[in-house]
Amino acid sequence: MQSEPQSCDVIVVGGGPSGSTAAALLAEKGHKVILLEKERFPRYHVGESLMPFCYFTLERLGVLERMEEHAFVKKHSVQFITKDGRISAPFYFFQHLDHPAATTWQVERSVFDEMLLRNAEERGAEVREETQVRNFTFDGDCVTGVVARGKDGGDYSLQAPVTLDCTGREALFLRKKKWRRRDPQLNKISIWTLFKGAKRDEGLDEGATTVAYLDGRGWFWNIPLRDDIVSSGIVAERDYLYRDTRDLQEIYEREIEENSWIKEHLAAGEQFGEYWVTGEYSYRGEHCASDGLLMAGDAFAFLDPVFSSGVFLALKSGEMAADAISGALEAGDVSAGQFLAYGEKLCQMIEVMRKLVYAFYDKDFSFAKLIKKHEEIRPMLTDCLIGDLDGKDYKPLAEAMSGLVSLPEPLGHGRVPQSVK
Repeated sequence: MQSEPQSCDVIVVGGGPSGSTAAALLAEKGHKVILLEKERFPRYHVGESLMPFCYFTLERLGVLERMEEHAFVKKHSVQFITKDGRISAPFYFFQHLDHPAATTWQVERSVFDEMLLRNAEERGAEVREETQVRNFTFDGDCVTGVVARGKDGGDYSLQAPVTLDCTGREALFLRKKKWRRRDPQLNKISIWTLFKGAKRDEGLDEGATTVAYLDGRGWFWNIPLRDDIVSSGIVAERDYLYRDTRDLQEIYEREIEENSWIKEHLAAGEQFGEYWVTGEYSYRGEHCASDGLLMAGDAFAFLDPVFSSGVFLALKSGEMAADAISGALEAGDVSAGQFLAYGEKLCQMIEVMRKLVYAFYDKDFSFAKLIKKHEEIRPMLTDCLIGDLDGKDYKPLAEAMSGLVSLPEPLGHGRVPQSVK
């Protein structure tokens, strides 16, 4: 290990959407930022569907023109399909939002994530790929930096007043502190793969995200991408999916038979590549910060992806983290208490979506039932589906849903440690 630690203002661990966003914005503010990424980009990643309100963070990052240049599939809506193939009236974003943001994208994450990472570099962040963070360093309880291993195999120390953990579902700091808390009910797993040449709907619906029900057991996603490729996956309880085999292909092909729309659309195409699986689907950190450290994106929390909130929350939390860290550095105080507002705001946004996810999984709930009983609530429901979560009061929506299903109480964890409030 090198004897003299290197130093900067902010260490960002992880180069996905949250890390690249934060690094770009912090560097733009004049802070010396070093971003450490364990892989070499481009690399494959699931989670291709964006929410419309991703637009505003992408606009701040200055990458909207590049989004158009990449010619990603345009997403105008989300639609829900019953087990027998009946389609609900699609939620067309432009009917609710008169703004360019009403048209969003279905992205290949290898391309999208690399675009964001290179943008961070262009804005002044130093990016070190193929660099593995081995540990955090401390002065008492305060995080002072990391020990990293570069692509040459050598270990070195890097110090900074603030470290931002954006390590995705690996969640390095949560695991180290044993702060990772599973959602009490949203304990699903996902199996997914890719298809070439699958059937697509026509017109505005060609690029729609489709959520296809499995009769109370779970759901399929169907996300059309460029080059005639479709990302297709299933989310359900572990015991249900593994009930008679653990072979991922066998499970997937068995479940295709359970939804006629999925069966019809995929039958026209050919599966290619791997079958992937992931578990521990919904969790949140006991805390969002420690002295000298903040967490963003999936490194802090992950919510069931039925409403495509993952990339949106990654971008938004990266943006919020950059502003919070910049403020802490300017104040000369990087204790956890400086990130109190960040944690409160982020948890409030997650809780709005979490209630909607709980309702979705309740066998007595459907959007059709909700809107039939409360037509006035449709605009607020659409606000959720487009990601307009910042600073809005969603109590009327929660009250309307609670007339149909039992909704969860907000989780008490996820903020800064009590001792610093």
